Amino acid sequence: MRANTDPKLSERKLQILQTIAAMLEDPAGEKVTTAALAARLDVSEAALYRHFASKAQMYEGLIEFIESSLFSVINQIAADEESGLKQAEMIVVTLLRFAQKNKGLTRVLIGDALVHENPRLQARINQLLDRIEATLRQSLKVAVTQGALPAAHDAGAHADALICYTVGRWQRFVKGGFREDPLGSWPQQWPLLAA
Repeated sequence: MRANTDPKLSERKLQILQTIAAMLEDPAGEKVTTAALAARLDVSEAALYRHFASKAQMYEGLIEFIESSLFSVINQIAADEESGLKQAEMIVVTLLRFAQKNKGLTRVLIGDALVHENPRLQARINQLLDRIEATLRQSLKVAVTQGALPAAHDAGAHADALICYTVGRWQRFVKGGFREDPLGSWPQQWPLLAA
């Protein structure tokens, strides 16, 4: 997590969220507990609950950060890039680059950090992925109208394949202890994915 993009987020709340994200970067994947979080911040657990009503609310703060970070870039791509196929490529690159720079948040994106948390958190991640898939589908439909893809091209199936590829790259990155670069084989893989 880099900068405070949300003016409603107090400095202490941001510090709590940044600390959770940093704790999630541990390749051992230890469960983040409020006790461990409080110890890392050198505050009491009660102090944490003055800023967040629950641990689930802390994770919701992380998910909101992920959503706003990704969609600010994705919306900019849609506004600036005319080529539908190039939009799709740039969106997938954005998703993979986000993982490179935000290891702990990638554990949230694949649900790894949410395993024993409130099920509504995983539902939020699923909604986020659905929104991204819808955006990719729209870009691919534009590519069809531009003649970059055949008229009979199934933009929905293609968008689904791109999301599956992205989640798979995130998964390998996390499960491999953050050693395998999500963009490592991108130049060779994109021509296969674009077809």
